[in-house]
Amino acid sequence: MIIGAGIAGLTAACALAQRGYQVTVLERAAALREVGAGLQISPNAVRVIEALGLWPRFEEISVPSRRVELHDSVGRTVAVLDLARHRPADHFRLVHRAKLLAILETAAREAGVQIKTGHQVTDIPDVPLLIGADGVKSRLRSELNGIETPFFTGQTAWRTLIPAEPDAAPVAQVFMGPGRHLVSYPLGAGLRNIVAVVERPDWREEGWSIAGDPAELRAAFARFGGPVPEWLARVDEASIWGLFRHTVAAHWQDGRRALIGDAAHPTLPFMAQGAVMAIEDAWVLAACLAADSDQQSALARFQALRQPRCQRIVEAANANARNYHLRGPTRAVAHAGLRAVSRLAPGSMIRRFAWLYDYDPTTVV
Repeated sequence: MIIGAGIAGLTAACALAQRGYQVTVLERAAALREVGAGLQISPNAVRVIEALGLWPRFEEISVPSRRVELHDSVGRTVAVLDLARHRPADHFRLVHRAKLLAILETAAREAGVQIKTGHQVTDIPDVPLLIGADGVKSRLRSELNGIETPFFTGQTAWRTLIPAEPDAAPVAQVFMGPGRHLVSYPLGAGLRNIVAVVERPDWREEGWSIAGDPAELRAAFARFGGPVPEWLARVDEASIWGLFRHTVAAHWQDGRRALIGDAAHPTLPFMAQGAVMAIEDAWVLAACLAADSDQQSALARFQALRQPRCQRIVEAANANARNYHLRGPTRAVAHAGLRAVSRLAPGSMIRRFAWLYDYDPTTVV
């Protein structure tokens, strides 16, 4: 049984059903819908999508990401990670979260998975195997780890969709300014995703669906140049949420219950790996269970395989939260260094992340 029909839960359902398990997914929402908008899906997760037999569907709903561009706040290029040039055999994709969720739901139902919506879990079910894919406020996480208190990072984020330009290049662009940054990329189907992060001390609520004021968003980035002013002029509505830092869970399993995705390792969104880690988790969990008839041993192996990698990714995201928002002389020196490396050794920018993108979840078990 799986609690939560998000990306983690439905990927796990597909991976387990593929191995012959009878799977039930409990979802508290009355209908499956995903709050949020865009996702960047890197090749480490695409390998799972391919192994699930979902690549043709995924290719149809997503667009290739050719490169990542880092710019300063006025629009000058700081560095370019040329994905198409330096990793031509790999798939980096941009996709609307709801579309990914839809193909996972369809595949799960086709595989015989029972998905029960409108099912609020008030008591943790006593079943032979329970998987908690119920996000940052996971009931099962608190059962395994006790009550934990995340702390506010001093940053809030806006998320919005706007109409994309007809000739929008499939590129993820980051604009970095003192105390703030903005990320944008096209999603296909005429849409552009925007996430904009600003440091502020006065936020206390953690959540994804709080309505924000587009005028406040525009004011926060009024000094930005490049395409940012024109993009923000097209914003009609935006959600806003506080960014809270959680620890990676110490205990992911107890022999009959296990955590995956944000329930195990919530992350800040500065490595574009939140959904990717969830997809990796789902496959590795299913593979461990299929490879070992002793469930307790299988779950222990799952945690041993996943916890160090997820810890490293979370720490890298925390570092980017600082690096994107540098101020004063430190910012000037850092940007100059990035420009030099990008110009003189462009491939080295990508090689720094080989540990991330070379990982193949389908071969680790």
